[in-house]
Amino acid sequence: MVKGGVVPAINEAQPDLRNGTRRDSDVKVNTRRPGIVAIVPRGEVIRNFVYSGAFDEVAEGAELSLLSVIPNPDLDEMLKRRYQRVFKLSELRERRVVELQREVLEMAHGRWLWSEAARERWRLRAVEAKTTRQNLKLWSKRIACYPFANRPGLKFLSTMERMSSRWLNTKDEYVKLYRELMPSLVFNGSHVHSRLATQAVQAAQWLGIPTATFIFSWDNLTSQGRIMLPYDYYLVWNEAIREQLLELYEWIRPEQVFVTGTPQFDFHFRPEFYWSREEFCARVGADASRPIILYSTGMANHMPGETQIVEGIADMLKELTEFGRPQLLVRVYPKDLTGRFEELKQRRPDILFPAVPWEAAWLTPQFEDAYLLTNTLRHSAVGINVASTISLELCMFDKPVVNVGYNPATVDKRELDYARYYDFDHYRPLVEAGAVTVAKSEKEMLEMLRSALATPQTNSSQRQKVVTDMFADTLDGWVATRVAHRLLELAHRSQQARTNSGI
Repeated sequence: MVKGGVVPAINEAQPDLRNGTRRDSDVKVNTRRPGIVAIVPRGEVIRNFVYSGAFDEVAEGAELSLLSVIPNPDLDEMLKRRYQRVFKLSELRERRVVELQREVLEMAHGRWLWSEAARERWRLRAVEAKTTRQNLKLWSKRIACYPFANRPGLKFLSTMERMSSRWLNTKDEYVKLYRELMPSLVFNGSHVHSRLATQAVQAAQWLGIPTATFIFSWDNLTSQGRIMLPYDYYLVWNEAIREQLLELYEWIRPEQVFVTGTPQFDFHFRPEFYWSREEFCARVGADASRPIILYSTGMANHMPGETQIVEGIADMLKELTEFGRPQLLVRVYPKDLTGRFEELKQRRPDILFPAVPWEAAWLTPQFEDAYLLTNTLRHSAVGINVASTISLELCMFDKPVVNVGYNPATVDKRELDYARYYDFDHYRPLVEAGAVTVAKSEKEMLEMLRSALATPQTNSSQRQKVVTDMFADTLDGWVATRVAHRLLELAHRSQQARTNSGI
């Protein structure tokens, strides 16, 4: 399913234009080129827009400045080599009354939306409230949110939150910066990680500078809370997310939303990121002659007891000798910092646990993971997970996907039900289309693994249809370029409007 051309490899050998310091000449904007400030509030945004080359292309057509988290000195140095102006993005805390308004607004939004994910989050908040004080706080917010859990109420709360944030603002750090840089566009690389970016985005809005953002993932609109800030433009994965965004936020107009695809998948369709099977197996400690079964884990609080699931599957594979002794490779969710698989790693040397190259600070993928993940998907025979985005990626490579729909023995369904995840709005279409199979018991898991290994082409058409329906023609390795061109177009449009108005 690889198609299209190849984006040139990332060039990290750019001259250091800053030498670690900020010079006056660094912030003078060339009037012939628009200025763009890109906000990087999370490490994954570095993967999406830096490693993919999107910001490099933006820098070729505009005066690009980065407001970025700095996960470590090496990444700081890398960003400074690539881009002329890099400023540290810091969290500027707001007054408690503003934060409280946002908490109530987000809870009211979830109660109004009432998606399967919102219902589950509502339930889990009650489960996690262990003490009397925690329960009092939870119920106080719930009572406060109920009158606003409707479109007029949400609109009123949003207006009050925006007014309070402006009136009670205690910092003008970013206002001063923008007045110096005079950008034509401010782009937030992840709307969902907005707490860190809020002050930087709203400072631009107060100054009348157009703002744009990227809808970070396919589940965000139904699972990850409300978009607090009213951006001028939105970049989204696909047409379905565009329609969903317009339906949920009546104040967003169709001409404000652009389908670009997501650059995080570009690496999967660039052959320069491909390793041979022998090289991949040597890197992860696998036997190239045996099938690889990939298990991708989830968050500890969402999948308690998952270590038991993994060990149970490893035991199942011992029964599948007719397929050349399949080996289990576990990709531990990079955001899971609990260390819960360490004991299993030591006790079960037959299970492969390759290190996932991410920085813990700001949850930042290292560039090497673009290679590792792409080749893990390419060289696996079957993928197993609990309603993960990796299911989509496995479908891109036409690999069978088996989802875990049963609980570990130690997890009561009244506490958490693994099967519930397959009713979530974003994931349910994959199940209904037959692109993935859901094992409701260990017995079904064994049967589905045997079937997937024996006839991997089964459900291939369903997998390809889901990928085509969701991504159309954006899986070609060129999303980073399309994003860059869109940002440059918006910046030029803004610059022209300012010129026409005499600003």
